[in-house]
Amino acid sequence: MSEDKPAESGETAHADANTIPNGRGHEPGEEITALAKTPAADDSQKETEPNSAQNASPHKAENAEADSQDFLSGSDEKKATRFTDFEGKTSFGMSVFNLGNAIMGSGILGLAYAMANTGVVLFLILLTVVAVLSSYSIHLLLKSSGIVGIRAYEQLGYRAFGTPGKMAAGIAITLQNIGAMSSYLYIVKYEFPLVIQAFLKVDNPAGEWFLNGNYLVIIVSVAVILPLALMKQLGYLGYSSGFSLTCMVFFLISVIYKKFNTPCPFVDFSFNASASVVNITAMEPGGETNPACIPKMANLNSQTAYTIPILAFAFVCHPEVLPIYTELRNPTKKKMQHVSNISIAVMYVMYFLAALFGYLTFYGEVEAELLHTYSRIDPYDTLILCVRVAVLTAVTLTVPIVLFPVRRAIQQMLFPNKTFYWPRHIAIAAVLLTFINLLVIFAPNILGIFGIIGATSAPCLIFIFPAVFYIRIVPKEEEPMRSVPKILAACFAGIGFLFMIMSLSFIIIDWTSGSSKASSGH
Repeated sequence: MSEDKPAESGETAHADANTIPNGRGHEPGEEITALAKTPAADDSQKETEPNSAQNASPHKAENAEADSQDFLSGSDEKKATRFTDFEGKTSFGMSVFNLGNAIMGSGILGLAYAMANTGVVLFLILLTVVAVLSSYSIHLLLKSSGIVGIRAYEQLGYRAFGTPGKMAAGIAITLQNIGAMSSYLYIVKYEFPLVIQAFLKVDNPAGEWFLNGNYLVIIVSVAVILPLALMKQLGYLGYSSGFSLTCMVFFLISVIYKKFNTPCPFVDFSFNASASVVNITAMEPGGETNPACIPKMANLNSQTAYTIPILAFAFVCHPEVLPIYTELRNPTKKKMQHVSNISIAVMYVMYFLAALFGYLTFYGEVEAELLHTYSRIDPYDTLILCVRVAVLTAVTLTVPIVLFPVRRAIQQMLFPNKTFYWPRHIAIAAVLLTFINLLVIFAPNILGIFGIIGATSAPCLIFIFPAVFYIRIVPKEEEPMRSVPKILAACFAGIGFLFMIMSLSFIIIDWTSGSSKASSGH
């Protein structure tokens, strides 16, 4: 989310002598000459073997690359900066912050439910495995991008497999980000009515339209998200990502605090007249610990199938890795790998703490969307109300940022050689938001979104694509097919396919059995 920074304009002017104002509007000869002046450059000279034949791309690939970079750079259309021309100015610490924000998302709200269905120890093992594998896949992406001098996910696909590779990467990014936007709006659908209800002190809603989540999602989409999504540049929206991460830290602190202020087992608010009655009647009289308040170390049931997709969904940041790499000051693969490792480690700790304390608050009663569970204790709790408002604001402002790479991917797939055109720009945003609203309104549960998207596009972006791109792009002269790195990459792709098939199989069996919480509402 860090592509859109005001400082870029100064850097663009600085590099103007070596760049073409708009690569797509020039003659083919000029295009090639300009690219030759700025070889694949800061990367390939510092980090890769002197493989000039590999670094030379067909003119068609360069055109496609230029297109991708136009959209990704977020700079003025008249002075579009290419990744290979861009001189990064972002510090190491800020890059860690940016990538951490790219990782952090609404997936954190589903982790306590995942822990409830796997147990503490099994969840920790799975979380560790997914985090380590995610870091390894970033290593594969960085190695591939260094060899060809390309820092756009779709263009790595193009270099590896031509147009089918670019289309596959674009479709996976589109599905993943549509899933992310759907999960954000799903939070708006279920949390916004509770916030309004708490502010207005409406104890027994009688079907008021302003407490209907479906109406509120449409209103928020039209009044807030669409105008922001229609902007040509999303520069200042990048600042909202910092606010979003701050909100998630506030959420984590609140979850930990509430663990020590919520009795077990809790009594549903609907059976009591006030919060004070809840606190009195829910207290254990002493003696033996209630079995419902003993955490399970390992647990297997039909819902366990959702754990790996939820975890995979929570760690997807791979489409943002290459743009952040581009903006890094003095970029090297080793330096960017350190950025990735630190970001993943910080999110790993936050994810585990949020899951652990959320689970230890509600145990087997935790719902697929953690915040929704708190309203069963006290819908007027001031702290949780503040958390809801913060999370709602964060996810609402994040939707336009997430929509940006989807629109770029769609333009890359459908209109690869077209210049910026306002009607198309507006139409894609409107169609996307309409589709996502319909999905959120008619999808019965957030588990369906996390499960299906996490079981398909997330394994592709984390496991399969980085591995197969690496195998295809790294020259055989440097690493033969039977070399250890390529064998590991092939095994890594196999793990991705295995995760995808197993998760989809379990989810389908769960749905067809009729017992799934993902096939029914709350």
